[in-house]
Amino acid sequence: MTKWLRSGRRRDICLLLVAADDELRGQQLKSRLESHYDDRLEPKSFYGSLSALVDAGFVAKRTEGLHDVYALTDGGEQRVREHYEWVRECLEGE
Repeated sequence: MTKWLRSGRRRDICLLLVAADDELRGQQLKSRLESHYDDRLEPKSFYGSLSALVDAGFVAKRTEGLHDVYALTDGGEQRVREHYEWVRECLEGE
C-alpha cells in the first residue's frame, strides 16, 4: 500500500470518484463527503487533500468554465481497487 492511502479522507475522495464513474466538481465532492461524514469539512483541509491526490497523480484536475473538475486517473483507480481487495480479504478472514 502506498502512503497516500493512509489518509482516510484521501481514500474516501477516491472512492467517491470511482463511484461517480465520471468527473465531479470540487464542491460536489466536498458535499458528498460531508454527507457521508455527517459533518462540515473545512475547505482548506478538503482542498489540501484533493491537491495532494492531484500532485501524486492519482486524481486529474481540469477547468471547465468557472469550476475545477476532478476524475480518478488509471493509477488512482488501480490503488482503490487494490485497497478494496485488501479490505475484502480482511473481512473474509483470509
